[in-house]
Amino acid sequence: MNASLIDVLEKAARGTRRLTEEDALELLKSNDLARLGKAADEMARRLHPEPFRTYNVDRNINYTNVCECRCKFCGFSCDDGDPAAYVISRDEIFRKIEETIALGGNQILLQGGLNPHLRLEWFEALFSELGERFPTVNIHGLSATEIWYLARLEGIPMEEVLERLRKVGLRTIPGGGAEILTDRVRQAVSPKKIMTDDWFRVMRYWHQTGGHSTATMMFGHVETLEDRVEHLKRVRDLQDETHGFTAFIAWTYQPFRTLPCEKVGSFEYLKMLAVSRLFLDSVPNIQLSWVTQGMRIGQLALHFGANDFGSLMIEENVVASCGTTFHATEKQIRDCITRAGFEPKKRNVFYEIQE
Repeated sequence: MNASLIDVLEKAARGTRRLTEEDALELLKSNDLARLGKAADEMARRLHPEPFRTYNVDRNINYTNVCECRCKFCGFSCDDGDPAAYVISRDEIFRKIEETIALGGNQILLQGGLNPHLRLEWFEALFSELGERFPTVNIHGLSATEIWYLARLEGIPMEEVLERLRKVGLRTIPGGGAEILTDRVRQAVSPKKIMTDDWFRVMRYWHQTGGHSTATMMFGHVETLEDRVEHLKRVRDLQDETHGFTAFIAWTYQPFRTLPCEKVGSFEYLKMLAVSRLFLDSVPNIQLSWVTQGMRIGQLALHFGANDFGSLMIEENVVASCGTTFHATEKQIRDCITRAGFEPKKRNVFYEIQE
């Protein structure tokens, strides 16, 4: 790493210079992982000087695996009529939430495929009943892609879908379905999904009307480093405008037979994590991905810019369907945070400390 780039890196860590797209690209090209990690850690400690690092307890409930998109990277979805196709029953959803509460959880992440048989009224009825049965559980649900699909299915504006779901209990929106937010990449790996501008239209409206969401990135497939930087820039631009993203979460693509790519290793993951922390200076929280990297790299990531260990994730189906099956208990997560030199604290989706 040359002297001028080191100077840029140090100023970004101190908060006296904002990284440009050109800076971010040069940092991603660099192999000086130790220096990148040190700078990202310095920035994370500046933004989060408290002696603790956070995690939460929630559950991914994938309400259906029927999906019209059939993205090339996905091992989870299937066609309508496939013997493996399912729509989860209400009773099963309730049982899963009861188990989550028993384990100390206060949120469900509700996402699924684009199933033409599940209309907006289905979700309205589900959310209403969840609110009645589990008033303290946050519904973190439906990605921008699912919202846009419901609007198209019903022939109504996306904004109307969001307002109707808000009325029946939708509180926060996950950043899923982002993958890489450039149209070139999306056309290559998920051509039936919404394109970049539409993803941001959903998020912008939700933020402008008082809602919060997360932003994500799945990298390590057909994208270039330039595509990754463009993704970060679009996220930062919207955050500067709305301040609606609570966190950014990046993870590596888990190779699947329909999109065979060489698996990205932990070195590249930690580099991407560090650059994300340094570039996304207006996004308050960076969450690590132990689900794709394992607990040891997760622990290390707390010194590469992440201030949140992510979720206990009582249930996870999508990444697991591609063969990656890391598991952890709450005690293991707390022990990892402790061994990294921090005090573990449980939080909710708004990063409010619960205990």
